[in-house]
Amino acid sequence: MPTPAPTPSKDRKVLGRLSLPERNFVAEALRTETVGGVLLLLAAVTALIWANSGLKESYESVRDFHLGPASLGLDLSIGHWAADGLLAVFFFVAGIELKRELVAGDLRDPRAAVLPVVAALCGMAVPALVYTLVSATGGGSLAGWAVPTATDIAFALAVLAVIGTSLPSALRAFLLTLAVVDDLFAILIIAVFFTDDLNFAALGGAVVSLAVFWLLLRKGVRGWYVYIPLALVIWGLMYNSGIHATIAGVAMGLMLRCARREGEEHSPGERIEHFVRPLSAGLAVPLFALFSAGVAVSGDAIGEVFTRPETLGVVLGLVVGKAVGIFGGTWLTARFTRAELSEELAWPDVFAVSSLAGIGFTVSLLIGELAFEGDKVLTDEVKAAVLTGSLIAAVLAGTLLKIRNAKYRKLWEAEELDEDLDGIPDVYEQDNPEYHLRMADIYERKAAEHRRLAEVTAGASEENDGPA
Repeated sequence: MPTPAPTPSKDRKVLGRLSLPERNFVAEALRTETVGGVLLLLAAVTALIWANSGLKESYESVRDFHLGPASLGLDLSIGHWAADGLLAVFFFVAGIELKRELVAGDLRDPRAAVLPVVAALCGMAVPALVYTLVSATGGGSLAGWAVPTATDIAFALAVLAVIGTSLPSALRAFLLTLAVVDDLFAILIIAVFFTDDLNFAALGGAVVSLAVFWLLLRKGVRGWYVYIPLALVIWGLMYNSGIHATIAGVAMGLMLRCARREGEEHSPGERIEHFVRPLSAGLAVPLFALFSAGVAVSGDAIGEVFTRPETLGVVLGLVVGKAVGIFGGTWLTARFTRAELSEELAWPDVFAVSSLAGIGFTVSLLIGELAFEGDKVLTDEVKAAVLTGSLIAAVLAGTLLKIRNAKYRKLWEAEELDEDLDGIPDVYEQDNPEYHLRMADIYERKAAEHRRLAEVTAGASEENDGPA
C-alpha cells in the first residue's frame, strides 16, 4: 500500500519562503535599488564635500537659485524643485509598489499583511516616542517628532544587497514591503501634519485632474504624450493647494492597474514601474540628496548632535527606536497570533534587518526641512543628526548582517539550486511531476555514464593483470 503524501502544515509562518513571482520581483527591486543606493551615497558625499569646502558659497548659490513660472506659483529654488518635484517621481514609484503589494504581493492577504503593517507602525511610533521623550526632557522643540519615523528604501536595500548576499529572500522581501508601508505612512504624516493653508480652488483642480487621469486609465487610453502633461498639471495644482506635491505622485501611482489580465506578461503598473524606477533611483533621489545633504559638518557641529535635545532625539530615534519598534512589532505578531517564525530563520536575523531600517536618509531629510522651516540653523543641525543616525544604523546593521550572512550561505545555495537548468530554482518545483521526471532522466543518464566508466575501468584493470 503506497505511503500517503504528507499534508502541508497549516501553521502560518512569519517570514516564510516567498512565492516564485514575489521572489523574482524582490530580486529585480534589489538590483535597481542597489545602484540607486550607491548613487545616493555618492550624491550625499559630494554635497557634504561641496558644502564644507572653499566652494560653499557656490553650493548655496546653485541650491538657492530660483527658476520657474512665477505666474503659476512655481518660481522655486533648485532645492525646492528637487524636494517637491523630483521626489514626486520617487513617491510615484512608491505608490506603484504599494498598489502591487495590495493586489499581487504579500499585502493582498490580510493575514500576511498584518506583519509588515504592524512592524511598520511600531517602527514609526517608537522612534517618534523616543524623540518626544528625549526632546521634552531636554527642553527642546517637539516639532521634529516625525523626522526619525521614515526608512530610506534605496540606502537600506543597497546595504542589504552588498552585505547580506546570502540572506534568505524572505528577509529581503520583509524589508522591501516594510519600507513600502513605511513610505505610505510617511506620506500621510506629510499630508496631515505639514499642510498649512489650503487653497481649495487648486485642491479641487488637482482632484478633478486626478479623476481625469483615473478615467483615461480605465478607458485604456495609451500614450506618454497624454499622461506626462496631465501629471505635470496635477503636480502643479497639488503644489499650489498647500498639500505637499509629492502626494500627487503617490496618488497617481496608486491608480495604475497592477493586476495582470489574461494574456498579459506584465500589468501596466509593472511596465511603467520598470521604466520609471531607474529614473527615480538613478536621478531623482540622488539629485534630492545633492541639494539637501549639504550641511556644515565640523567637530563642534557633530558634538552638538549628541548634546542638543532635538538632534539627539533624531539620532536615538533612528538607531534605537527603529530597531526596537520593528523587532518588537514582529515579535508581538508572532507572540499573539498563530504565526510562527520560519524554522529557516532566527530572531537575530529579524533584529539585524530591523536595525537596517534606521537608515532614514531621504524622507527624514524632507520631513526635517518641513518641521523646522524658517529656522535654518536648526534645520541644518537636524539634517546633520539624520546623516549621523543613518550612518550609525548602517554600520551597526552591516556588522550584524555580516555575522548572520555567513550562517545562511548553504541555505542560499539550496534556494538558488537549479539542477534541471530550467531557470526555476528546484525548491519551487517539488510539487511538479514534470520536474521529478526531468530529474529522473538526468539521474538515469548520469548512472549510465557511471556504469560505462566502471566497465571501461574494469576492462583496463583486466588488461593490466594479464600476462606480461
